[in-house]
Amino acid sequence: MIDIVSQISVGLSIASILLLIALGLAIIYGTMGVINLAHGEFVMLGAYAVWFLQTYLGIGLLAGLILVFILIGLVGWVVERSLIRHLYNRPLDTILATWGVGVILQQGVRLAAGAELRYVKMPDILTNPVTFLGYDESAYRIFIFVVAVALLLVTYILVFRTEFGLQLRAITQNRDIARCFGVNAGRIYSLTFAYGAGLAGLAGALVSPLKSVSPDMGTNYVVDAFLVVVAGGVQSLLGTVASSYLIGQASGVLAFLSDDTMAKAIVFLSVVVLIRLFPQGLFAMRVRRS
Repeated sequence: MIDIVSQISVGLSIASILLLIALGLAIIYGTMGVINLAHGEFVMLGAYAVWFLQTYLGIGLLAGLILVFILIGLVGWVVERSLIRHLYNRPLDTILATWGVGVILQQGVRLAAGAELRYVKMPDILTNPVTFLGYDESAYRIFIFVVAVALLLVTYILVFRTEFGLQLRAITQNRDIARCFGVNAGRIYSLTFAYGAGLAGLAGALVSPLKSVSPDMGTNYVVDAFLVVVAGGVQSLLGTVASSYLIGQASGVLAFLSDDTMAKAIVFLSVVVLIRLFPQGLFAMRVRRS
């Protein structure tokens, strides 16, 4: 029973990280049609940002989360305004361009911070275990889960309960008509890309105490995030949540039963079979585009 509870906890923490990364990816791709291969590098930048704040400025992880979100969101905004905005409706060019951005960011971090592994200290308040149903659970993993749920609610409110979200959904359905009603599509796209990048940066900051920080750490995460987005249905928040949980739990259980490499292979094969049977994902949404 202890092993079962432990694996559920590990699976939830994996799912929470995947959810944060995949939320940004789903918003960017689902609304803008941009396949952002540099999304993993935003995760990496978030981890390095919190390491820098902690090492050189004495700002702890908890105090630095909002600052990390703003910093990485600003990086995403600059990338969209300087490059991505010129490549809409050119998917192949966008893929190549974002891949190039990812390579540049990786090499830039190597030159600036070095290629050696970096480590982020876990907040002291979250180092002690928490007793839940008679079992000790990691307080930090519970914290990650709570943050993921909170950001999911914020994203839902932003997309479905605000004027910004209304404009975003209008552009997604028909950009030209939305412009006729005075919607600034360029501004909405820039802010959307920045928000998605900020979520990825937060995910990197949150995972940094659990994993060593390195320039190529975002690569594996972005692959898993793409699996989540594709399996759940590109434009469905519910699908993103459900597939994050399924893939996170499957990864945790399979890694416990075998090893990480076999777990990734089985999960990847399962997603391939799933999209063969359900090409639009498990929770595909019907959106009219023009």
